[in-house]
Amino acid sequence: MIPTVTLNDGTAIPQLGFGTGGVPQEDAAAVVSRALDAGYRHIDTAQRYGNEAGVGEAIARSGVPREELYVASKLADGHHARDDVLRSFDQSLAQLRFERLDLFLIHWPLPTRHGGDFVSTWTALLELVADGRLTSAGVSNFEPEHLSRIIGETGVAPVVNQIEVHPFFPNEEARAASRAHGIAVEAWAPLAKGRAVRNDVVREIAAEAGREPSQVVLRWHLQRGDIVFPKSMSGDRIVENLQVFDFELAGGQMARIDGISMGEAGRGGPHPVTYAGL
Repeated sequence: MIPTVTLNDGTAIPQLGFGTGGVPQEDAAAVVSRALDAGYRHIDTAQRYGNEAGVGEAIARSGVPREELYVASKLADGHHARDDVLRSFDQSLAQLRFERLDLFLIHWPLPTRHGGDFVSTWTALLELVADGRLTSAGVSNFEPEHLSRIIGETGVAPVVNQIEVHPFFPNEEARAASRAHGIAVEAWAPLAKGRAVRNDVVREIAAEAGREPSQVVLRWHLQRGDIVFPKSMSGDRIVENLQVFDFELAGGQMARIDGISMGEAGRGGPHPVTYAGL
């Protein structure tokens, strides 16, 4: 049974989901079908991934009732103007074959683009919540100052902040700021794109626990309270990543993984303050 996290709007999100970043459109339906067959009920996609149609196809043919699924997508970088937000959201719903989306995020704040205005973009997402087509609105890659700005100017906090988090880069400042505002943290690149599973400390702990290194890293995330959605194209790995709820890491093991942190030097993706998007 996958536990859920209660968000600040009272809704609940499965703490473990399936990520689709980097999954080509031509493979998305088959890959997401494997995930649904394995038992995943939380699917994370994005407009910029170009695979919403494949995700929608997999869900449509899965036979899983819509109310049992939690599906999230994200706004593409070129769609920050209000009318573009609304238009592209409608396109996402059509691709996914949905009448309502569970969660929609601003993918990047892009403070160096769009006149530095991501507040009106946030306001457009809140419009979608108000009209009922979107259940919850969130953000991704928002730094503490970005969160303070949208909350200060609208009075509404996102339900989640999806940020880069993994043992090499715990991103504690952004995590702490999110939690201070009652915002749940979602960790993208939870396995550091495979680097974490090759780390000696992680592999030692995996041997101690009789688990795979990937399961140890995912368990570290879960015990810290973050929401994760690992991606894999492999059917065996898709199943393996779900098998993380029947063991726990000891406090000392958690601390050893914490010690892997490289601080800012461990960041693998672009910095949200300077990133100008695609």
